[in-house]
Amino acid sequence: MSQDHLTAQEPELYQAREAIHPKAIHGRFRRFKTGVLLLAYAVFFLLPWVRWERLVGPDQAVMFDIPTRRYYLFDLIIHPQDMFLLAGFLILAAWLLFFVTGLVGRAFCGYFCFQTLWTDVFMKVEYWVQGDRNKRMKLEKQPWNAEKITKKGLTVLIWTLIAFWTGFTFTAYWADAPQLFIAFFTGQAASAAYITTGILTATTLVAAGFAREQVCIYMCPYARFQAVMFDKETLLVSYDVHRGEGSQGRKPLQKGLMTREERHAAGAGDCIDCKLCVQVCPTGIDIRDGLQLACISCGLCIDACNEIMTKRGWPQGLIRYASEVELETGKKPSLLKFRTIGYGVATTVASLLLIYGFYAMKPLDFAVLQIRQPLFVVMSDGTVQNNYQLKINNKEPAPLALELKVEGLNDAEVTIGGNYRTLDIPPDQTGNYLIHVRAPRASGVSRQIITFRLIDKNGHLPDVVETTNFNFK
Repeated sequence: MSQDHLTAQEPELYQAREAIHPKAIHGRFRRFKTGVLLLAYAVFFLLPWVRWERLVGPDQAVMFDIPTRRYYLFDLIIHPQDMFLLAGFLILAAWLLFFVTGLVGRAFCGYFCFQTLWTDVFMKVEYWVQGDRNKRMKLEKQPWNAEKITKKGLTVLIWTLIAFWTGFTFTAYWADAPQLFIAFFTGQAASAAYITTGILTATTLVAAGFAREQVCIYMCPYARFQAVMFDKETLLVSYDVHRGEGSQGRKPLQKGLMTREERHAAGAGDCIDCKLCVQVCPTGIDIRDGLQLACISCGLCIDACNEIMTKRGWPQGLIRYASEVELETGKKPSLLKFRTIGYGVATTVASLLLIYGFYAMKPLDFAVLQIRQPLFVVMSDGTVQNNYQLKINNKEPAPLALELKVEGLNDAEVTIGGNYRTLDIPPDQTGNYLIHVRAPRASGVSRQIITFRLIDKNGHLPDVVETTNFNFK
């Protein structure tokens, strides 16, 4: 058998992407998407430029300062010791995602996902430059000429500018934004700033400009495991087959079947097969084919179908957020189900623990490490000396004046190495001290537990204690 014959018989393993040109639509879900988009863009692009006065640290409201290992979130300062809060936030985000998915499917994908938000804007740019769906499709098919090169080139240029500003804005969260802006465009910024901005510019341009729905279908893991969080009462963007198809299936408008009553009498449903729901879909699917992996629950097909129903004077809701149970029985789904309650309880608990973690953050970290080389020293007067390394991290935006006391050791004498007389810690700084503790030798005792107590001389902070051993021999 020839190689040509084998090749002809083999199915294609890869299919070339067909460009999707969604039609612009108006409606409540489109307005909601636009509102979320404007809010998200305002927060992301403006936040690095918001100034915030602090006694110490940068005057930027939100900044992730890698060199000093500090995360500044308005009045909240996250230190490396508080990284458990990040884990708590990620757990909360996961449970919240599960909770929302159990209720309304992939609504997060349709309204809040970064891929959706940036793709939406890139599609808007296409609309402004190239025109609506029909004009874009015509432009796509025509040969390369001055018009096509100009419009395509201008589209990609605007995409690139948006992608670049996205990458630069992300980089600005990790440095002082005004200073970074000047340094970046004068060639004086760190190489990491140019590399980060360049990578994010390229990935944003590719993901939102060219890959688009392929990111949702092939790259996003959420699309793969979402089905395990669905049940028959999950609200999904659904097509009402019974109402739309009737006994004779969907039929376009035709003479003799113009009114709803005439169509029903002839066995036709309310769907007139206008395909507007397909034309507005950003992933190019036909919602009438049922639940699909590519559906991101954006609701634009609902707006499209409602627009047609309103023009015909028919009831809206042929395509709507509905559960499988509602489509089969007409009964509204119950929110009080085991899965919903479980996700809700887990989300609430994670939220409370995270809030508690923020309020329970210690303003002062105190660690005592006993120096074991040597473990103890017998002085000329017969007393025993142990040495300790003290590390005090002041998380407060004000200096601390601390007093050190040793408890649990009779007649103990404490001195601070390095000619320090007091423990004065500057704001948001760390102090390291060598402490010498002497005490008379106790007969028959080889080791004793002692307590180091830090006392704020100003009385603003509660006492901080740390226990360790004192060795006599």
